[in-house]
Amino acid sequence: MSTAEFAVSFKEAGRSVIATRRPWREFLDPTALSLPSSLSDATTKISQNLTRFLSNYCLLILLLIFLGLIYHPFSMIVFLLVFVAWFFLYFSRDDPLRVFGFVLDDLVLVIILGLATGLALALTGVFVNVLISLAIGAVVVSLHAALRGTEDLLGDLQDPFGDALLESPRGDYSGI
Repeated sequence: MSTAEFAVSFKEAGRSVIATRRPWREFLDPTALSLPSSLSDATTKISQNLTRFLSNYCLLILLLIFLGLIYHPFSMIVFLLVFVAWFFLYFSRDDPLRVFGFVLDDLVLVIILGLATGLALALTGVFVNVLISLAIGAVVVSLHAALRGTEDLLGDLQDPFGDALLESPRGDYSGI
Protein backbone atom coordinates (compact mmCIF):
# COMPACT_ATOMS: atom_id res chain seq x y z
CA MET A 1 0.00 0.00 0.00
CA SER A 2 1.46 3.32 -1.05
CA THR A 3 1.57 6.38 1.17
CA ALA A 4 -1.16 8.08 -0.86
CA GLU A 5 -3.46 5.04 -0.59
CA PHE A 6 -2.82 4.87 3.16
CA ALA A 7 -3.62 8.58 3.55
CA VAL A 8 -6.89 8.15 1.63
CA SER A 9 -7.92 5.10 3.67
CA PHE A 10 -6.99 6.91 6.91
CA LYS A 11 -9.09 9.93 5.88
CA GLU A 12 -12.04 7.63 5.02
CA ALA A 13 -11.65 5.90 8.39
CA GLY A 14 -11.80 9.27 10.11
CA ARG A 15 -15.00 10.13 8.28
CA SER A 16 -16.45 6.80 9.35
CA VAL A 17 -15.68 7.58 13.00
CA ILE A 18 -17.53 10.85 12.70
CA ALA A 19 -20.46 9.09 10.99
CA THR A 20 -20.94 6.40 13.68
CA ARG A 21 -20.52 8.80 16.58
CA ARG A 22 -23.51 10.91 17.45
CA PRO A 23 -22.97 14.68 17.58
CA TRP A 24 -21.61 15.83 20.95
CA ARG A 25 -24.20 18.60 20.96
CA GLU A 26 -26.94 15.96 20.90
CA PHE A 27 -25.07 13.75 23.38
CA LEU A 28 -24.49 16.57 25.90
CA ASP A 29 -27.82 18.39 25.44
CA PRO A 30 -28.79 19.54 28.97
CA THR A 31 -32.45 19.96 27.98
CA ALA A 32 -32.67 16.22 27.26
CA LEU A 33 -31.85 15.32 30.88
CA SER A 34 -34.69 14.20 33.13
CA LEU A 35 -35.09 11.96 36.15
CA PRO A 36 -36.50 8.54 35.37
CA SER A 37 -39.95 7.94 36.86
CA SER A 38 -39.18 4.36 37.91
CA LEU A 39 -36.50 1.69 37.85
CA SER A 40 -38.12 0.26 34.72
CA ASP A 41 -37.95 3.67 33.04
CA ALA A 42 -34.28 3.99 34.02
CA THR A 43 -33.37 0.59 32.57
CA THR A 44 -35.26 1.40 29.35
CA LYS A 45 -33.41 4.72 29.04
CA ILE A 46 -30.07 3.03 29.72
CA SER A 47 -30.73 0.36 27.10
CA GLN A 48 -31.82 2.85 24.43
CA ASN A 49 -29.06 5.36 25.17
CA LEU A 50 -26.33 2.69 25.21
CA THR A 51 -27.51 1.57 21.79
CA ARG A 52 -27.75 5.10 20.43
CA PHE A 53 -24.56 6.56 21.92
CA LEU A 54 -22.25 3.51 22.16
CA SER A 55 -19.46 5.18 20.16
CA ASN A 56 -19.68 8.33 22.30
CA TYR A 57 -19.59 6.31 25.51
CA CYS A 58 -16.56 4.31 24.29
CA LEU A 59 -14.70 7.52 23.41
CA LEU A 60 -15.59 9.00 26.81
CA ILE A 61 -14.28 5.96 28.70
CA LEU A 62 -11.12 5.86 26.59
CA LEU A 63 -10.56 9.54 27.37
CA LEU A 64 -10.97 8.88 31.10
CA ILE A 65 -8.46 6.02 30.94
CA PHE A 66 -6.04 8.26 29.04
CA LEU A 67 -6.38 10.98 31.69
CA GLY A 68 -5.76 8.39 34.40
CA LEU A 69 -2.41 7.57 32.79
CA ILE A 70 -1.00 11.11 32.68
CA TYR A 71 1.87 10.25 35.07
CA HIS A 72 2.71 6.89 33.44
CA PRO A 73 4.38 7.58 30.05
CA PHE A 74 5.09 3.94 29.13
CA SER A 75 1.49 3.00 29.86
CA MET A 76 0.32 5.94 27.76
CA ILE A 77 2.32 4.60 24.81
CA VAL A 78 0.75 1.16 25.28
CA PHE A 79 -2.66 2.80 25.59
CA LEU A 80 -2.13 4.76 22.37
CA LEU A 81 -1.22 1.53 20.57
CA VAL A 82 -4.38 -0.10 21.91
CA PHE A 83 -6.35 2.98 20.88
CA VAL A 84 -5.08 2.51 17.32
CA ALA A 85 -6.59 -0.99 17.47
CA TRP A 86 -9.87 0.54 18.71
CA PHE A 87 -9.76 3.07 15.89
CA PHE A 88 -9.26 0.59 13.08
CA LEU A 89 -11.33 -2.32 14.44
CA TYR A 90 -14.28 -0.45 15.93
CA PHE A 91 -14.54 3.25 15.11
CA SER A 92 -13.48 3.28 11.46
CA ARG A 93 -15.39 0.28 10.12
CA ASP A 94 -18.48 0.58 7.95
CA ASP A 95 -18.88 -3.14 7.33
CA PRO A 96 -19.29 -5.81 10.01
CA LEU A 97 -16.03 -7.34 11.23
CA ARG A 98 -15.54 -10.94 10.14
CA VAL A 99 -13.23 -13.31 12.02
CA PHE A 100 -12.82 -16.87 10.71
CA GLY A 101 -16.04 -16.47 8.72
CA PHE A 102 -18.08 -15.30 11.71
CA VAL A 103 -19.53 -11.81 11.96
CA LEU A 104 -18.65 -10.10 15.25
CA ASP A 105 -21.41 -7.99 16.75
CA ASP A 106 -20.36 -4.46 17.81
CA LEU A 107 -21.07 -5.21 21.48
CA VAL A 108 -18.90 -8.35 21.38
CA LEU A 109 -16.12 -6.36 19.70
CA VAL A 110 -16.37 -3.63 22.36
CA ILE A 111 -16.07 -6.29 25.09
CA ILE A 112 -13.06 -7.93 23.41
CA LEU A 113 -11.30 -4.61 22.83
CA GLY A 114 -12.12 -3.51 26.38
CA LEU A 115 -10.61 -6.67 27.82
CA ALA A 116 -7.55 -6.29 25.59
CA THR A 117 -7.17 -2.68 26.74
CA GLY A 118 -7.46 -3.66 30.39
CA LEU A 119 -5.01 -6.54 30.00
CA ALA A 120 -2.44 -4.45 28.12
CA LEU A 121 -2.56 -1.70 30.71
CA ALA A 122 -2.63 -4.07 33.66
CA LEU A 123 0.56 -5.71 32.35
CA THR A 124 2.26 -2.29 32.39
CA GLY A 125 1.61 -1.93 36.14
CA VAL A 126 -1.22 0.60 36.13
CA PHE A 127 -4.02 -1.80 36.98
CA VAL A 128 -5.33 0.34 39.85
CA ASN A 129 -5.36 3.49 37.70
CA VAL A 130 -7.22 1.67 34.94
CA LEU A 131 -9.70 0.18 37.40
CA ILE A 132 -10.41 3.58 38.95
CA SER A 133 -10.80 5.17 35.50
CA LEU A 134 -13.16 2.38 34.42
CA ALA A 135 -15.20 2.73 37.61
CA ILE A 136 -15.52 6.47 37.09
CA GLY A 137 -16.39 5.87 33.44
CA ALA A 138 -19.04 3.29 34.33
CA VAL A 139 -20.64 5.67 36.82
CA VAL A 140 -20.59 8.59 34.36
CA VAL A 141 -21.98 6.47 31.49
CA SER A 142 -24.68 4.91 33.69
CA LEU A 143 -25.76 8.27 35.06
CA HIS A 144 -25.85 9.88 31.63
CA ALA A 145 -27.72 6.95 30.08
CA ALA A 146 -30.27 6.85 32.92
CA LEU A 147 -30.85 10.61 32.97
CA ARG A 148 -30.86 11.33 29.24
CA GLY A 149 -34.37 11.37 27.88
CA THR A 150 -35.21 9.20 24.91
CA GLU A 151 -38.23 11.11 23.61
CA ASP A 152 -36.18 12.78 20.88
CA LEU A 153 -34.82 9.39 19.82
CA LEU A 154 -38.21 7.88 18.93
CA GLY A 155 -37.81 8.80 15.27
CA ASP A 156 -34.71 6.60 15.11
CA LEU A 157 -36.38 3.68 16.84
CA GLN A 158 -39.52 3.48 14.74
CA ASP A 159 -40.31 0.67 12.34
CA PRO A 160 -38.63 1.29 8.95
CA PHE A 161 -41.73 -0.11 7.22
CA GLY A 162 -43.98 2.53 8.78
CA ASP A 163 -47.29 1.70 10.40
CA ALA A 164 -48.23 -0.88 7.75
CA LEU A 165 -46.99 -3.78 9.85
CA LEU A 166 -48.75 -2.52 12.96
CA GLU A 167 -52.28 -2.57 11.49
CA SER A 168 -52.88 -6.31 11.64
CA PRO A 169 -50.63 -8.99 13.07
CA ARG A 170 -51.94 -11.39 10.40
CA GLY A 171 -51.27 -9.03 7.49
CA ASP A 172 -53.48 -8.60 4.43
CA TYR A 173 -53.23 -12.25 3.40
CA SER A 174 -55.54 -13.63 6.07
CA GLY A 175 -59.21 -13.80 5.31
CA ILE A 176 -60.19 -12.82 8.83
